[in-house]
Amino acid sequence: MRPNRNRPLTARSVLASTLLGAIPPELPVSHLVHVAGLFGINENRARVALSRMVANDEVTTDGAGRYKLVGHLLARQQRQVASRAGQTGKWSGDWYIVALPATTAAADERGQRRRSLTHARLAELRQGLWLRPDNFSVDLDAEVLAEVVTFSGRPSGDPVKLAARLWDLDGWASRARELLEELVALDPEGPTELAPGFVLSAAVLRHLQADPLLPSSLLPLDWPGVELRSFYDLWDARYRSVLAQWTQAPSHPKRKGEVLSPSRPA
Repeated sequence: MRPNRNRPLTARSVLASTLLGAIPPELPVSHLVHVAGLFGINENRARVALSRMVANDEVTTDGAGRYKLVGHLLARQQRQVASRAGQTGKWSGDWYIVALPATTAAADERGQRRRSLTHARLAELRQGLWLRPDNFSVDLDAEVLAEVVTFSGRPSGDPVKLAARLWDLDGWASRARELLEELVALDPEGPTELAPGFVLSAAVLRHLQADPLLPSSLLPLDWPGVELRSFYDLWDARYRSVLAQWTQAPSHPKRKGEVLSPSRPA
């Protein structure tokens, strides 16, 4: 289901997304308050949300007004960076396969396993059996790796048909083309484009995280993954330039080498 972009963003969502898009993921509170203001979130609400994020171990503060991602949000940023790069390796034809144990695990434990496997871009062929082409190093949580059995193998049938069965490739490609059109239509030239651009950027980054990063031989011929990433890189550079100008003020200078871009709403 496509997210509703007209739904108001919460203070936490805006702040987490802003930090997710910062490299390194650390920003002054004045900058965070500035960005929150794009969405009608006042300074008090923004500071309360930051305090709650500290209490929930999502960010830390140095006590001098800077906040830094930690925990599951930091792990999410690392996945986001990898998704945006979209790098894969050579493929020998082998598939990486994960077999889950037949246990009566609690629902939250089963959910954590599924999230970990999905984040690693594996797909479920049948209950307890997950796989993907072995064209990059799969990074599973240590807790999941301790409970599962992993091995390599090759399907007896057509791997192209298997990939199409495991992932909705046509659906992903169709949405990627829609996002490309939206990026072309929304040229970030000034401050009026900052709020809608923030949300659009979040949608692009979210979609890139859903890219299964398959070998080219398993993809449709007109797969738009490279095109979306390339155009978004150029668009994001322009967006960041406008955003930096808008947030620039003597009261909250940015550190040298600090880069900011919007990220998917958390």
